[in-house]
This record gives sequence, structure tokens and C-alpha cells, in this order.
Amino acid sequence: MDGEKGRAADVVSIGGKEIASRSETRRGGELWEWGKAIFVGLLLALFVRTFLFQPTIVEGDSMAETLKPHERVLVNRFIYHFVPIRRGDIVVFHGIGGKELIKRVIGLPGDRIEMRHDVLYVNGQPVEEPYLAENLRTWAEKEKLLGFSPPRPFTEDFPEVQVPPGKLFVLGDNRPASSDSRFFGFISVDDLVGRADLVYWPLDRIRWLGGS
Repeated sequence: MDGEKGRAADVVSIGGKEIASRSETRRGGELWEWGKAIFVGLLLALFVRTFLFQPTIVEGDSMAETLKPHERVLVNRFIYHFVPIRRGDIVVFHGIGGKELIKRVIGLPGDRIEMRHDVLYVNGQPVEEPYLAENLRTWAEKEKLLGFSPPRPFTEDFPEVQVPPGKLFVLGDNRPASSDSRFFGFISVDDLVGRADLVYWPLDRIRWLGGS
């Protein structure tokens, strides 16, 4: 009996035909509105993911200590439509084979880049690099004390090179563990995905990466 009463409350009989009551019509309208909201939300998320921001997972330790393995960063895909690329920017780009890599911009088009005794020179001027991995700073300090340079992989000095038009010179902050422009050469500005602006995961390590 209760089931029949509930059903009777949801339908109205007109001329022997049952039609939906206002409450049922209202529920259908609410479902339709929810469906539209979800659809619009998905479209908005797709737009943001494609044109504005992209989440990226850090793989490896080539950017330590600035970025650690498995941290998640938010990449600003549209920023370089409004501001120029700057030395020191942390960027994501398409590397060899299309794999996305994350490194720091060291040289802009026209810049002259050189490394001597673990000191980076840009256009003939030494560059302070406070972001370098602690292990590399420690090695440099030991060399000053010892008066010689022990052999280390991937940290050799290199002669001056000039960045061609439309290209960038990038390096990892953890130089001994980074494969970068010292090995695969300059990268094209056209291969940039965007600028890494924010570490958003893990939650206890949320921080801005210095983009302005």
C-alpha cells in the first residue's frame, strides 16, 4: 500500500493516462542541470590543461635540491605569450624523442656561456648560483682548500659557446646528475611547454619556484 501511495504521489492521471508529477519533473530538471555542470566543468578542465596550466611529475634528481623526485609542479603554459623568457627560469620542454624534461634556463639567444673551475660565466661575467645542489657546492669548496680538482663525471669545464637565435642553453641544478645542454646541445624556444611556477605536491612542500 505504501509503495502504491508513493507512486501515486509521483504521477497524475489525465484522461486515463498517467503523466509525471511536478516533483518528478523537478528531479529530472535537477539531473539535467547537474549533467550540464559536469560537462562544462570537464570542458573547462580540458581548456585549462591544454592552454593554461599543466601538472608535471618530477622524474630523477637532476634538479635537486630545487626539485625532488616525485614532486608535482604546475607548469604555466601561456606565460611566455606575455613576458619574455628569463635566465634562471625553470622550464619544461620537449626533449629528444618528445620526452618532457625540466631544467633551468642559463643562456638566452645571443648569450656567451662558459664554465671554468665550476664557475658559470655568462657574457664574460661570473654568475652566482645559490640554487645549485649542496653536493656540488661542497665539491667546489673542497677544491679551493685542496688546490686541485678531483675527477668527477658530468661537471667538466667547457669552452665558451654562443647561443644561436631561437635557442636556449639549459642546465640542471644537480650538475653531476644532469643530462642537459652540455650533452644534447641547445634547445629550441619552440619546444618549450612552459614555465614551472609552483610545487603543489606533497602538501608539506608547497612552494613557488620564483617565477615573476
